[in-house]
Amino acid sequence: MLYNKYFFKIREILNKVEETQKDKIEESAKLIAESIKKGGVLHVFGCGHSQMYAMEVFYRAGGLVPVNAILTPALSLEPKAPLSTQGERQEGLAKAILDNEVVEKNDIIFIVSTSGRNAVPIEMAIEAKNKGMQVITLTSYDFSKNVTARHKSGKKAYEFADVVLDNCGVLGDAIMEIEGLEAKFGPTSSIIGFTIVQSIIVQTVENLFNDGIKPPIWVSSNLDKGDEINKKYIEDYRNRISCL
Repeated sequence: MLYNKYFFKIREILNKVEETQKDKIEESAKLIAESIKKGGVLHVFGCGHSQMYAMEVFYRAGGLVPVNAILTPALSLEPKAPLSTQGERQEGLAKAILDNEVVEKNDIIFIVSTSGRNAVPIEMAIEAKNKGMQVITLTSYDFSKNVTARHKSGKKAYEFADVVLDNCGVLGDAIMEIEGLEAKFGPTSSIIGFTIVQSIIVQTVENLFNDGIKPPIWVSSNLDKGDEINKKYIEDYRNRISCL
């Protein structure tokens, strides 16, 4: 059965990520921990399906509290998915988005763009750097280096980052094939990418704890004391996190 082969290939990519990206994962966690110690916030941004990364780590049981999800409707798959495709190619939009977030120079931004070619994620990295923020990008090197940039700079998103993480995906993202079927299928970026970003969060928590800091962590609201615990976090961070 082909799904078994898909599982096998996903495990292969995860193993490759663990072997090749461990230094970048540790570096990212170190930067985020240092930011949080200074009162900073981790902002997470992506377009289209990459918005899921912001949702994955924001307001999540077991996740860090000082995480701001930048969820711009114009870049969402709702209400019309093709609009997000056009939206992420618009130069000038990223500045307007970031100017409407509460951003400080001690903050970190995590930008996800598998292809790294579209104007909005590229300019988001540029604008974040202009505001004094450190930038972490998650991309596919194989994808990004084999396509042209859709930005006047001629550069890709990863070229403006302080730390670049490779999801070890392939050009076009999909990895499965059937003889006689032209299109490849079975994408990998989200499965692998979520593991990468959550591994960074896990390492950030350990770093903070080892430095004598009790990191604020969301608790499931379905636990008996969850609402009480989370209410305090919401009060503490509402002025820094847009979606709260």
